[in-house]
Amino acid sequence: MPHLAGLAAPRIAVLGFSIEVFEALDRAGVPFVAVVPPEFEAYMNEHDMPAVPWDFEKRNEQSGELAVTLKERGVTVAVPLYEETVQWSGGLNALFRDDPRLFNRSLLFRDKSMMKRKAQMSGLRVGVFEEAENREDVSRFFKRVNKALLKLDGETDDPVHLKPFSAAGCLGHRVIRSEEDAAKLTDDQFPCLLESHLDGQEFSCEVFIHDKKIRFLNITEYVHLGHSNFIPCGPVLEAMRPRIQEACEQLIEAFGIEYGMIHPEWFVSQDKLNFGEVAARIPGGHIFNLIERAYGFDPYAAFALCSDPETPESVLEEFFPATNAHEGYAGSLMVYPRQKVVTKVSVPDELVEHPFYEKHNLFVPVTPKVAERVAYGDHYGTIFFFGDDPIRMGEALQRFEDMDYYV
Repeated sequence: MPHLAGLAAPRIAVLGFSIEVFEALDRAGVPFVAVVPPEFEAYMNEHDMPAVPWDFEKRNEQSGELAVTLKERGVTVAVPLYEETVQWSGGLNALFRDDPRLFNRSLLFRDKSMMKRKAQMSGLRVGVFEEAENREDVSRFFKRVNKALLKLDGETDDPVHLKPFSAAGCLGHRVIRSEEDAAKLTDDQFPCLLESHLDGQEFSCEVFIHDKKIRFLNITEYVHLGHSNFIPCGPVLEAMRPRIQEACEQLIEAFGIEYGMIHPEWFVSQDKLNFGEVAARIPGGHIFNLIERAYGFDPYAAFALCSDPETPESVLEEFFPATNAHEGYAGSLMVYPRQKVVTKVSVPDELVEHPFYEKHNLFVPVTPKVAERVAYGDHYGTIFFFGDDPIRMGEALQRFEDMDYYV
């Protein structure tokens, strides 16, 4: 990866705390200031890293002070690391570039209902969706969807999906399989988005964009959503790359995206491509780590460079490899304990002896009681794989997911 020291570009503010990001930007020679929650200020000072403490949970008339403070530090670009900072990034960039539309566009990434509607209005295929205010709305939606599917007596109803408007990834996601499920919902789950179920294979893209152009398109194949994935994708999805790129370009145009990185998720079924949702921050599932392992460039630095309108074309051309220039296939398996109490890690010999196995970071928790699982972000470590065959990679991820690594 080229070192970019001396790059003639404005200073960048990264919004959120991530040691991986800080180290990546430092290695690449990209100057930055980190805007971090106040509890991380001491750490940043101890390690002599440029930082501005800020409480992202508070929004009031003093919020504009952050833009003033960053401007005084020479910052002209804000890069969101997490879902909670996407809106802040949009607001800051709107002020830095004197373009209020940048803030409005950031709202599309935070409100899943608005996101779906904008995608639909722009011609992308989406499922049936609707906002819900209460349990009765959920029940009506569930019945209408299954009525439209012409279900016969005795056939199993199709599920519908309930999602918070602005939560990251699968946080708060509920699958409604019956009217009884709808009746069990609690008041704190409303208002929310309801969606019909989309059949087919789900996958994601990591799309690096500069000046409205796709500079690099990665396709991540999900083996089991929230548990395992690998990069680049296997032959079936790879054969669809031209259509997938066209859909990503349509999404970029629809959302008015000029700079940065997006993480759209899609469903493919019977040769039809359906839009799921899109984020504009670092994806989960260790996807950035897998991109670096497979392609040899640092996606954290790429995110920052693509977010900066003044990054020279020559730098981008040197930075990104061709999409067919991967060194192999990189996979990750996120491990969740199956017991309620665990005392040690147990790694089977079969895993260690597999030719695709690389490493793991499974850890013994401080307390033996296993934390209640929330979405997909609280796994107890990850197993990493690398190999030369996408079919064998998918088989390995499926095989080793069935094992128990905690006793």
